Amino acid sequence: MLSKRTSAAVLILVAIIAGALVLSTSSVSDSSRPISLLIGAALGFVFERGRFCFFCLFRDATESRHTRPLLSVVTAIAVGAIGYAVMFGLYLPNSKGEGLPPGAHIAPVSLPLIVGAAAFGLGMVLSGACISGHLYRIGQGYLRAIPALIGSLIGFGLGFFTWNTLFLEQVSESPVLWLPRWLGYSGSLALVLFVLAVLAIFLLRVNRQPADEPIQQPLQSQKVGEQIIDVLFTRRWTPVATGTLVGLIGVVAYIRTTPLGVTSQLSSISRSVLDSRQLLPEVLHGIDMMRGCVAIVSSTISNNGWLVIGFVAASLAAAVGGGRFKLQVPTLGNSASALLGGVFLGWGSLTALGCTVGVLLSGTQAFAVSGFVFLIVVFATVTLGVRLRLHQLFGA
Repeated sequence: MLSKRTSAAVLILVAIIAGALVLSTSSVSDSSRPISLLIGAALGFVFERGRFCFFCLFRDATESRHTRPLLSVVTAIAVGAIGYAVMFGLYLPNSKGEGLPPGAHIAPVSLPLIVGAAAFGLGMVLSGACISGHLYRIGQGYLRAIPALIGSLIGFGLGFFTWNTLFLEQVSESPVLWLPRWLGYSGSLALVLFVLAVLAIFLLRVNRQPADEPIQQPLQSQKVGEQIIDVLFTRRWTPVATGTLVGLIGVVAYIRTTPLGVTSQLSSISRSVLDSRQLLPEVLHGIDMMRGCVAIVSSTISNNGWLVIGFVAASLAAAVGGGRFKLQVPTLGNSASALLGGVFLGWGSLTALGCTVGVLLSGTQAFAVSGFVFLIVVFATVTLGVRLRLHQLFGA
């Protein structure tokens, strides 16, 4: 017999599926909405179960030399890169031409990208997570995520006011660097997998995770049904298993809808509010033509919005089913740091055209140099911020 918490988790998951069915039968012609909801649910469930929080992974590697969990990021990029290479070969057989794969997050490599990534990394340190981390931790009852997300909406708004200057003076003149232009798909994939393999070996060699704290606990239950419930909701998933699933979900998202990203709906909310009050510049040069998590003016829930809804709901189901849901009321101090960090997250995300999911994950999987630049700058900023103990600012 299912426990109360498992039953509650199953009900939430059933509600998500029912919601997708309702969306598929609605009068709105966009058939991507139910798919986006389900993709978001799959991603949120995996993020929660595998503790796939970029800030937590970077922080633990810096503070405690617990580097093995970072294999989840390495694996996600590797699996996604393999899938993207296959899809690119189908969509754009000639990688040496002028075009780029449709919809892929391949952005200019510019000074604003670097500054935006640094701001985003600082926002992660101050707020305690990236935007995707805050979204899945809401499902765990982590209420400090709320001021962080409010701050990100403010940051997106500020980003719209600085966009024209940055675009006209820097972004518009910056090169769009894509590895297959020079190496082809096979060469690009071989290079990325080689670098990731070297990085994985390094992470395993320097890891200092205590032997008495294994990531994967042995099963205690005996019955098959109990074992399934234990694996789904309770027992921590390994980094490689988590990364593999994240990579596969990324490939499916690219095939069926758009590359993974979690900031488009949030930035669209900010842009729509400012636009309705006629506070935005008359023209936002080039932003609607850029690749990445781009904001649009809309009064409805976008595909990305449905992805975020599924993401949060499924992370709630995973946390409830595993007994990890617990309301954590923030203090005045860590709410202030979360709000401030959120502003940096929003501004950095708008300036860099995405976050750790949209630019870092989807970008590196697509062999975009912008994705690797974002990864390096964010990791360096988080490392510096943690060493300066900025993540403990205001008692956070």
